[in-house]
Amino acid sequence: MNTRLTRTLASVTHTLAVLCGLAFLGKAVAHMLDDGAVCAETHFWHNARLADELPISKGVEASSSAAQLCQESPSVSQRAADLGGELPWLLVGFVVLLLISRLLKAVLQQGPFTDAVSRRLSVLGWTVAAGTPLSGLVVGCSQSWLVGSMAPIAGAEPTVSGPLVLILVGLAAVIMGRIMREGVRMREDLEGTI
Repeated sequence: MNTRLTRTLASVTHTLAVLCGLAFLGKAVAHMLDDGAVCAETHFWHNARLADELPISKGVEASSSAAQLCQESPSVSQRAADLGGELPWLLVGFVVLLLISRLLKAVLQQGPFTDAVSRRLSVLGWTVAAGTPLSGLVVGCSQSWLVGSMAPIAGAEPTVSGPLVLILVGLAAVIMGRIMREGVRMREDLEGTI
């Protein structure tokens, strides 16, 4: 096992986790204090010609070429919903990077085939498997609510967005953690009989 590489990876993932956490906080504060327009993508008007009697709320500009709605003076709830389209992925990224860093530190301290490493791998897997659809659902609901607040009859329904293939990656990590845990138990049983 290359401990120098593992130590470097642990440091890099910890640094990235801290940066992701700072980006999460900075984005939240800066976005809530911003007084600019809030825009939401919608495919409701994609490829449609916008008419004057388009059912949009006051202060909203619609663009069919960009499939976008923009509110010039958004309410606090609209600004929060716009933020809900970005922050969940930063939060999941922060937690996952922090868990990877802890996993690598356990590998350095105790070795790769230990009970602590297998448990941390399982926790990482469950976090990725559950965090991905949950974040996607929060993003989808936030964006659909934002679109609905700008164009009341747009009929935007909540969707799950994001890379859902990460659920499979998370479940694979859970399975590998379980296999490692059984391997650790077998090794302990073998050592106990010798």
